[in-house]
Order: sequence, then C-alpha cells, then structure tokens
Amino acid sequence: MDRSKTAFPRRPFFTPGGAKVPHRKHTASSESVIMPSPEEVIILMQQHIGAPCKPCVSAGDRVYVGTVVGDTDNYVSAPVHSSVSGTVKKIDKVTLPSGAKSDAVFIESDGQDTPDPDIKPPKADTLEEFLTAVRAAGLVGLGGAGFPAHVKLNVPKDKEIDTLIINCAECEPYITADHREMLENSWAVMSGIYAVTELLGIDRVIIGIEGNKPDAIRVMKEIADNEKYDPKDKVRVLTLKSSYPQGAEKVLIKACTGREVPAGKLPADAGCIVMNVASVAFISTYLKTGMPLVKKRLTIDGSAVKNPQNVIVPIGTPISKVMEFCGGYKEEPRKLLMGGPMMGLALIDDSLPVLKQNNAILAFGEKEARLEDESACIRCGRCVSTCPMRLMPTKLCEAVKLRDFDKMKKYQINTCMECGSCSFACPAKRHIAQTIRLGKNMLRQEQNKQKGDK
Repeated sequence: MDRSKTAFPRRPFFTPGGAKVPHRKHTASSESVIMPSPEEVIILMQQHIGAPCKPCVSAGDRVYVGTVVGDTDNYVSAPVHSSVSGTVKKIDKVTLPSGAKSDAVFIESDGQDTPDPDIKPPKADTLEEFLTAVRAAGLVGLGGAGFPAHVKLNVPKDKEIDTLIINCAECEPYITADHREMLENSWAVMSGIYAVTELLGIDRVIIGIEGNKPDAIRVMKEIADNEKYDPKDKVRVLTLKSSYPQGAEKVLIKACTGREVPAGKLPADAGCIVMNVASVAFISTYLKTGMPLVKKRLTIDGSAVKNPQNVIVPIGTPISKVMEFCGGYKEEPRKLLMGGPMMGLALIDDSLPVLKQNNAILAFGEKEARLEDESACIRCGRCVSTCPMRLMPTKLCEAVKLRDFDKMKKYQINTCMECGSCSFACPAKRHIAQTIRLGKNMLRQEQNKQKGDK
C-alpha cells in the first residue's frame, strides 16, 4: 500500500459548492436529559433503508426492553426491538412522512423497563461474529440515512479499505445531538472505533468535526492523543470548515482524503467507510452490554418549542410525548420537521413515533414556517456554484418539467443528494431541490415501467 495515500491530512481538502447556512446551535451546551418511558410506544417495522421487518409478536404477548418485535430474512434490513417492557396491544398500519404505510407494533408499557432476560454481551471475536452481532443489535446509520450497519461493514472482498471516517460534522442548523455524543460519551466513541478497525484491519481513522464545535474538537483530540485510548496511534481529529453539506458522505470523504467517490459508486470504491459518531459509540456500548438499539438522542428545538434541549428517548415514543416532556409548544407549530431544516421531513402532526435514524424534531411558528413565493429564474448561476456534486440544477428542473427522461439521465439527476443547497441559495426562492426529488421519483417509475414491459 502506498503510505503517502494514507498519511493524515493536516488540513481538509477542498470541496466544491456548499451553502453558508446559519448554525443556530442553541442546544449545544444543553446536557442530554433522559426521558422516562411513555405509557405506550409504537415500534415501526420500517426504520431503515431496505426491506421492512415483519412483526414477530402478536397482540397480548409479553415483551421486555430489547425483545425482538420485528425482523426479516432479507439481508438489507435490521431487526427492531421493544424499548419498554409491557404488553403488545395491537399491530396496525402507520403512515410514514413519505406517504407510504408501515406495519407497527403498539406496546403498552408496564412502567418497569425490565430488560429481556436473554440479553447478554455478544460474541464478536471474528469479523463474521461481529457482523452478526451488529445486525442483531438493529443498528442502522444514526445520522439520518438509516442504512443497515452490518451491510456497510461487510466490505466486498474486491474492495480495499484503508480509512475509517467518523462523521461528526453535524452541518444541519439547530441539530446538536452528535455534538453532545462527543462531549458526553467520548470514551465509547474511541472504544467503538477500535472494535471496528481491529476486526476490519483499518489503520487510519479520521474524526471529521466542523470548526464551530471547539469544545468537541478539544475533547476528541485529548482522547485521540492519549496512548491509553489510542495505543496504536491510528486516530486523528480533522477540523473541517463549517459549510453545509459538509457531513454528506461524499463531501466528507473528499474533505478528509481528497478522494472522490465515482458517480453511482459507494465509499468502499474510494477505500473508505464512513460511520456516524453515534453509531460507532453505540457499537462499543452494545459489545459490553448486549442491549440492542432501543434509545435515541434527539435535539428538540425550534421557535415553537417551549424548552429546547437534547433528550434521550425510547425509540417508538410518540413525538407528542417528547414535546410534552420539553414543556409543550409556546405557540401553535406551523411546521414540524423530523430532522434538520435542510433535509428533514415535514410531518403532518406529532403523532408519529421516534425512529432509530431520527436525530432531531424541530417545531416552528408562523414566522419561520412561512414560505416565500417563487419568482422567475434570473439565471444567476448560484444554484450551480453551491452544488457540492457539480450538477446543473436549472437544467435538471427544466428536464423534470418537460418529463424529458433522457435529459434527466444526461444531467445525472440520480447523483443529486437532495441537500437543498440550490434552493437555499436561490434568490428567486425557487423550489429546485423539491423539483429534482420529484424528477427522481418520476424517472424511477418510468424505469420500473420499462422493465415491466419487457
């Protein structure tokens, strides 16, 4: 291996595009508060990219914290677990923010939070055992994508991985959940890093943190520079520029290594694995305790929230209950988001439960929720200059409106990560990212139709 290609960078590499969004990290200094279990949790079977789980319990069944309540034989999937102890009330359908429906297990809590008696630390001495354990834990990407972790860590034999990148950028406005993870759980971050690198044979780890988190940078550097926690000196902290979407996987790889992931390819094709900081910290805790993924740290913020804070909640807790725990609404919420204001999903109401990949719930009042009217495109080119993938958003929008599938493919519509930088930068307030998202769905439907006609 050419060691010059795996030297630690002294500064981040140049990344194109990006938008200077306001940080608004109001809860960065708010230590996480543990929320008591609610009276009922709703465990959705679709909490990850891939095949949904199927319920493996029935109404009336007794369950405990960590009991598997849904699973599937499909490889690209991850089991789901009860986050409380109690009784299964029913299995019903729940509408997701996308409009799709998912099976869900409704569990009435007994208030005891009794752990499943079968839970014990997993055996993970070999890579195969480790991957089996990660899947059993139900771990998915906790930064928002929800990609099953055991799939990401099962590197194809024809790929050579030399770099593990820990994503601590947290570039979306408002969200500070990963920031608090680094401050409150730094020992687990390093322990999880070593668990992954030892079994995958990786010798370079880059922890990428945006420069607007100096306290987190200091804490992580102190640990990375400590021989006790980093005995093989394989971990470095890299301070990144505070620019959105710095935490996007392909942008982060470019900033940390100078490498580009080819269109249609995965990070492994660039010799990298990217993991969210909360994901790698969870691995450490799971290997020690055997308790699967049943809790999630969330940032609760927005102008309509009475007491913004970071909260650790049982997965499946109705968002309405989380908001009650944070003091309720100080004004009627006009927009409710699951995630950040750039890439988050708008919710119809607060009845939906917390999912594994949630990192924030934001509630905004009338002033912040109001959308400005679109005006004519003035051909300023700002959407092009801010696109981190070097695309031409105006051309893509034209192709979508004309339903010109050939031009959609020509201008690489599927390369768009839907970060919203183009819409944010547009002085005409045009809904560019939303149009491109619709175009991707249209193209997907057209391709499926063509396959069905053959």
